[in-house]
Amino acid sequence: MPQASSLFTRLEFRLAERLFQNRWLLPRSPRTQRLTLRLFKRCAEAGHPDALSVYGHMLLKRSLSPHDKARGARYVMEAAHAGDVKSQYQAATIYENGCAQYPRRDDYAVTWYARAAQSGHVLAAERLALAYRVGELGLTADADQAAYWQALVDQPSEHVAA
Repeated sequence: MPQASSLFTRLEFRLAERLFQNRWLLPRSPRTQRLTLRLFKRCAEAGHPDALSVYGHMLLKRSLSPHDKARGARYVMEAAHAGDVKSQYQAATIYENGCAQYPRRDDYAVTWYARAAQSGHVLAAERLALAYRVGELGLTADADQAAYWQALVDQPSEHVAA
């Protein structure tokens, strides 16, 4: 039965993704938006890594309620631990800025930025290059480290956007 449940969750996520991205599938109405959010929520609660990332990011950035923002941060962190590169970048920003559930921790922010940058996230590499260039995030200014992270930004490859 877990396989069937997992298949159903993946199908629900695909539908939610389509509803979210494609306006031609169904018109953008409050009803469609509620359905989309409900599908993302169900998939995130089932532990779907991409849903944790997408729905967590939505809650973190768009919610007004502190409770929903905290739940969004938790989902983003779960996705980051599962290896989602965009969530790793978001985890770094959560630790850089701090929030109710995750207080500011520069050392954690650097770790998450490095994980995301090593996986090809260009904004994470840019942030580390800047931090090493000017001595932010508890790092001492280091031109060699700044050049290393800048080289990751400059190398031609597929980069992941935020």
